Amino acid sequence: MDFANYWQITDMVTKSLFFMLLALSVLSWVTGIIRVLQSRKLVTTVADDLSQQMQAKRSDLSVADAATRRLITEQTLLKHIGRYRFSSECGLPILGTTAAIAPFIGLFGTVWGIFHALRNIGMSGQAGLGQVAGPVGEALIMTGLGIAVAIPAVVFYNIAVRINRSVMYRANDRAHDLLAQSAELVSAHSTVDEPARTTMQARAVTNHNIEQKQTEPEDSYPRSAIL
Repeated sequence: MDFANYWQITDMVTKSLFFMLLALSVLSWVTGIIRVLQSRKLVTTVADDLSQQMQAKRSDLSVADAATRRLITEQTLLKHIGRYRFSSECGLPILGTTAAIAPFIGLFGTVWGIFHALRNIGMSGQAGLGQVAGPVGEALIMTGLGIAVAIPAVVFYNIAVRINRSVMYRANDRAHDLLAQSAELVSAHSTVDEPARTTMQARAVTNHNIEQKQTEPEDSYPRSAIL
C-alpha cells in the first residue's frame, strides 16, 4: 500500500491525527536540536560567566562587613545558578510531552483503523481481505507514526538532561570555589585590620592612663593644703 492509496481511504479523524503527529515530530526535532546545541554551549561558558558575574560584584563587596559579604555572595550565586537551570530546561517540556502523548495518539489511530475494519466486515457481511486490508493497514501505519515521533523526542530529552546535569555540576563547582575565595578575602581583611585595632586599643589605654595621672595632683593638692 503506497501513501496515495492510504491517503484516499483515510477519513477526517485519521488525517487530523496524521497532521498532529507530523507537527509534533517537526516540533520535537527542532526543539531537540536547539536544546542540545544550547546546552552544550552552556557547558563551556557557565563557569566563566559565573566568575564574571561575581567579579562585577567585587566593588559592592569591598565596602561590606564579613557577614554581609558572605550573604551577598551566596545570594548572587544562587540567583545566577537558578537562571542557568531555567535556561537549560527550556524546551524540555515539549520533548517530554511529545514522548508521552505521541504513542497514545498513534494508538488512537490504531483503534480507529480497527473500528473501520470491523465496520466494513459488518456492512459487507464478509471477512475477506478486501474488507480489512485497508483499515488494518491504516491502523498499523498510525501505530508506526506514533512510535516514530516518540523515539526521537525521548532521545533528545535524555541527551539534554544529561548535558544539563553537567551544566549544573560545573556551575555548583565554580560557586563553591568562589565562596572559598570570598572566605579567604574575609580572613585576609581580618588579619590586616587586627594590628590596626590593637594599636588603637593600646593608644586608648595610654591616653586613659595619662588622663588619670593628670587628675591625681589636682585631687591631692587641696588635701595637703588643709593639713
